[in-house]
This record gives sequence, structure tokens and C-alpha cells, in this order.
Amino acid sequence: MQSLLKITSAQVLTKGKQVFESLDFDWQEGEQWAIIGSSGAELTTFIETIRGNAVLPKGKLVRPFAKEYTEMKTLAGEINSFRDLIAYVSQRYEIRNKSNQQNFYFQQRFNASENEDTLTVREYLSQVEAKVSGPWTLEKVAHLLRLEYLLDKSVLLLSNGETRRLALGLGLMRQPRIYLMDQPMTGLDVKSRAEFGEILKVIISKGVQVLLTTSANEIPEGITHVAKLSGKGIEKSWEVADFHLTAKHEQKLSYDWELLDSLLPKRPNANEEVIRLENLSIKYGEKQILNNLNWEVRSGERWLLKGANGSGKSTLISLLIGENPQAYSQNLWLFGRKRGTGESIWDVKRPTGFVAPELSRFFPANQTCRKVILSGLFDTMGLFKKVSAEQENLAWKWMTLFHLEAVENIPINRLSLENQRWTLLTRALIKEPKLLILDEASQGMDEFQRRLFKDTVQQICERSSMTLVYVSHYAEDVPEAVGKVIELR
Repeated sequence: MQSLLKITSAQVLTKGKQVFESLDFDWQEGEQWAIIGSSGAELTTFIETIRGNAVLPKGKLVRPFAKEYTEMKTLAGEINSFRDLIAYVSQRYEIRNKSNQQNFYFQQRFNASENEDTLTVREYLSQVEAKVSGPWTLEKVAHLLRLEYLLDKSVLLLSNGETRRLALGLGLMRQPRIYLMDQPMTGLDVKSRAEFGEILKVIISKGVQVLLTTSANEIPEGITHVAKLSGKGIEKSWEVADFHLTAKHEQKLSYDWELLDSLLPKRPNANEEVIRLENLSIKYGEKQILNNLNWEVRSGERWLLKGANGSGKSTLISLLIGENPQAYSQNLWLFGRKRGTGESIWDVKRPTGFVAPELSRFFPANQTCRKVILSGLFDTMGLFKKVSAEQENLAWKWMTLFHLEAVENIPINRLSLENQRWTLLTRALIKEPKLLILDEASQGMDEFQRRLFKDTVQQICERSSMTLVYVSHYAEDVPEAVGKVIELR
């Protein structure tokens, strides 16, 4: 077999720090790879090495897959790169407006009249300029990824899972020879994750070579080889038929639960009404999102909110956090008060802490970890006022709890995905909310970090009377304290 790409004895640095001591990897024609490991940063760096975005002080990386193409283009006097033949789906997928700027604000996605500056799914896919010819048309991509019914919808209105499918489609429109995917199943519901293997097999059948990072218990169909990373390099590799799930490696990292206990609010559980919906129905144009929904949540209850991608979870949450203007026309009570009876938006937001992975995209570029955390005290997307010494001290205690001291002055858009998630959780908790809403809040974390996040939420439930609404497509991520379920269909 012919080698597509070969890394030999490479020391790999990123941001000046060594990630791999001696990395060896030989990717042969016809092999489809799943890369696993305990560190999300190592998995991402492995892909960035292939993409040419890491520093190799020692060792060698060659890309035979691009040799013929680059020689031909160079001979013709055309600018070219091996990257012309690669598609990449990152976990940090971004949505931009018609001016190619990412200047959206979070509330904008729920205000239909304010979405006009965003492209539709059809326009977003159509604007991809491939450097090479290939088999993927807009129609074929939309059919494969179940985007057909979304083609005329604003990309800003897509659910998290729908946005992930769009990101995969954008990669295919580049007509890649090699397709790199960083945790591509993150954010997909159970049905979509099961279908992902079938999608992958179709992609491979068109001559695309695939390499993806994933967890050890999610190796999709179509993959032929598995490699496990460590700080030294590739620890072990298998043909997929020989791959067996080994015992998980438990890292020796824990949080100071006594410090957490001292920071959490101490309220008696008064069994008060927190959420009440009566025959709630939401439409966008002709599309019915929620239909005659009834739900009641009492203080101290812990609920799992379930539903497939596009079932209306994001819309429901937008009503609960005061961001959806349709709340005023509905029978919706929050903390015993009906929406539209004279309350301000701040009255709705103050008792509620909210975490979703996409929140990090809506903070201004100058907002550091510390500022984002402190902004939770004011329910703003960034810190824009002077804080007291007492508030600074409170933020420092929370940062100490979640080991964020070293990154306090780093802008949130430059933090690792793990630290972004802990920063957003801290922002939600610092104001001592009565209701905590966690929407796929550990998305993008590696396996250990997800277990730590789950344990942390469990400890919050055990040490406070906080009401919880928890959204996750992964049953193993749901804390034991969550005892009630509502499923949208």
C-alpha cells in the first residue's frame, strides 16, 4: 500500500509547549483512523500536526498524498498547498454573517426579525470554494446529512446538532481527498450518532480518506484502525477488529468539595414553583417547534431534558432564560410569576444560571476568563463595570476551586475547550442561582473531564437545594441526582 502521510520521531510543540516527545505515524492508502486518548488537547494537537499547524523541532513529516497535485500546480505556475486536498471539522465551528464577521449576540438567534444578516444553510454551503473537482454537490451533501429541510433556514437558528451536521457538509463541499474531524459526534443525539457510521461509509466510498478523534467507546462504522495517544506519542495501535475497550485510566485530579460547599447558597428547600408551562406552543413561520407543552418544576427538583436534535430543546431553554420574545404570548410562569406581568428581563435572569457551549462565541474578544466569570454577577455577556474587592475575592475563590488561576487573564476564545466549559460553569454559579440550566455543558471535554464535570454537578446537587435542568445526549454524563425526565418529541 502507498503511504498517504508519514510522521517519524517527531517532537511536537504547540504554543511553545511540548505535547508529543516522539510521534510516529504512518497513514496508508485505504486506512480510516480513529484516534483516542485521555487528553482532548493531545487529540486536537495530533490533527493540527497533520494540518501543518504545530512546530516540529525534531523529526520529519511528509505528505505523499499531495505530491502529484502540488507538482502539477507548481508546474502550471499556480499557487497551491497540500491543504487544498484536506477538509477539517473543528470543535470550534463558527457561524459568520453576510459581511463575514462573527459579530452576533446570543439573543439574536431567538429574534426572527433580526436574523436577516445571516446566510441560509443553502447559501452557506454554496459559498464554499473547492480547489479541486469532486463528487460532492449541494444536493448530495444535503441528502446525506439530512439538511434538505433546513436549506432555507438561517444558520443562526440551527440547533447545536444541526450546526454540527452543517459543519460536516461544509467540509465535503471542499471535495477533500483527506477529511480530518475533531470529535465529530459531539453534540449529536443518539439517533444521529448511530447514523454517523453509515454517513462515514458513504463518504469513504467516494474515495475520501478519513481520520477522526473520538472516545474509546465511540468507534464508528467505517473505521479500519485505532490508535491511542499519550504524551510520548502513539502508545498503541490496532486494526479495528482487534480493538478492545480497556479499563479507563483514572487521573489523580479532584476538586476541593469543602470549598465548593462554602461557596454554594444555603437555602431551605421551600418546595416552591420554579417553572410552569400550560399548553405552551411556539411557531417560527409555518414550522411548529413546541405544541401544547405542559410542565411543572418545583424547587430542589433535578430534571433531564431530552429530545433529538431539532426537537425544540434550545427554544424551550430560550424561554426559560428570558431570551425568547414569544414568552410574552404564552402561559409561562417562572419563579411563581407569569411572563409579561411587569417583570424586567433582569428579574428573569437574576435567579437563573445558564451554561451552553456556544455561549463562549458571543463574548467580546477582550473578555478574559476572570471577566467572563465576573460578568455572571450582572447577567451580561462580558464585564463592563468596576467590581468591588469582595466580588474580586469571590471570583478568585471560584477560579481556585476549578483550577483556573493560571488562565485568569487569557481571553475566553483562546482558552482550551475544557477551561472554557469550567469558566462558563463558574460564571453561572458565582451569582448563587436558584435554577441552574446546563445545556450540553461538558460538550467537547475529554473522557476524564466529562466524568469530573458530572461529579461536580452531583456535588452541587448534594450540597445545595439548587433546582437543575440538565440537557445531554449521553446517558453516562447524567449525574445520579437527576431523578425526573421530560422528553420532547
